Amino acid sequence: QVQLVESGGGLVQAGGSLRLSCVASGSIFSINNMGWYRQAPGKQRELVADITSGGSTTYADSVKGRFSILRDNYKNTVYLQMNSLKPEDTAVYSCHAVATRGTLVNLETKDYWGQGTQVTVSS
Repeated sequence: QVQLVESGGGLVQAGGSLRLSCVASGSIFSINNMGWYRQAPGKQRELVADITSGGSTTYADSVKGRFSILRDNYKNTVYLQMNSLKPEDTAVYSCHAVATRGTLVNLETKDYWGQGTQVTVSS
């Protein structure tokens, strides 16, 4: 299996910053995309930011210019630097990875999710 463990959530005032981290572990052969999704109460889960193994990034329009996604391929870790936070950024943030696991004779590519970390931005 592949496990994703997030850290770095918490409570911050509007205008503040937080940095989320997500470490992937397990019998990993390779990781394609890694990213962050969020879900606020009563709303659907949405993509926040995504990064490919080659470093190409995608951001939700609502976070462009404020959030940055970074990735350390050697550590199987993805980061989300969140600046200029707004109350509407309050949500549970979940790490996502498309990973290939197994051996050379038995590889399997699947989506994996972390358990989520709460980010609360007070006004």
